[in-house]
Amino acid sequence: MTAVVEVRDAHVVHRARTGGLFRRDRVYALTGAGLSVAPGETVGVVGESGCGKSTLAKVLVGIERPVSGTVAFRGRDLWAMPAAERMTLVGAGTGMVFQDPSTALNRRLTVRRILRDPLDVHRRGTRAEREDRVHELMALVGLPRPLADALPGQLSGGQRQRVAIARALALDPDLVVADEPTSALDVSVRAQILNLLLDLKERLGLALVFVSHDIQTVRRMSDRVITMYLGRIVEETPAGRVTDAARHPYTRALFSATPGLLDPVDPIPLGGPVPSATRPPSGCPFRTRCWKADEVCAASMPDFSAASRPGHRYRCHHPVQEDQPTRDPARQEP
Repeated sequence: MTAVVEVRDAHVVHRARTGGLFRRDRVYALTGAGLSVAPGETVGVVGESGCGKSTLAKVLVGIERPVSGTVAFRGRDLWAMPAAERMTLVGAGTGMVFQDPSTALNRRLTVRRILRDPLDVHRRGTRAEREDRVHELMALVGLPRPLADALPGQLSGGQRQRVAIARALALDPDLVVADEPTSALDVSVRAQILNLLLDLKERLGLALVFVSHDIQTVRRMSDRVITMYLGRIVEETPAGRVTDAARHPYTRALFSATPGLLDPVDPIPLGGPVPSATRPPSGCPFRTRCWKADEVCAASMPDFSAASRPGHRYRCHHPVQEDQPTRDPARQEP
């Protein structure tokens, strides 16, 4: 089955504000990223702040161009085609839900105008058909029809995010990327939005990339979990096995830090701060905080190794033993 989107060996480098007058520092936002998303699949992306999650999301939908590597959508290289063709392909085939709906929506446009805008730009249907589509989208995300004439400032946070989701679905995309879609919402509203995304995914057959720092939510939402650290993908794990079958120490540390009422685990402590993305450590970038690191880890970044189950791979010289309960590594001192 052809992947909806596939990223191969993508590198994204930004110029920082620090450094010398004629030579600024470089921020290595994404390094050697490779990821494919199949039709109907939900891929969760987790990691600490600054690990490259949002950069990867932007690369997937063509907002960010990698300095090297390829991004293929429906089997076609996005950055090898003319700009107008790329904008049409990406604009109609992908949708993105941003973190804060209050800044993602135009405050001066009504809900009707916001939802009709993608249809107008891509010239979908007649004027009457576009109006019908607006009402269909509002019903799809659970918004009452009278809100069509409301401005974003007159809506609650949850309603604004529903508008943002409806806008992302306006052109029937194959892929939706949700970048921290609930972090700006009240706790009471988050579950509603997450359940809405799950329901829409099943009903519409969407491929969904769900980016979040809430790793328990990612596990619940996803078929597969991607762990990122300092711009690198360090592990891909089937969501059902990520808690006690992940092989990379960083993935285990992330999941040990989440509270659990039925089977609590002491958090695995990580020593020291996250390294700078302008001067990443040699070898494995996680080695400066890893309790298993040695001179081999400083010498080279390991290639991906395959675990015993399909769809599970990791990059680590000293992986955690497969099916070893997380409470065992949690007892070790870093």
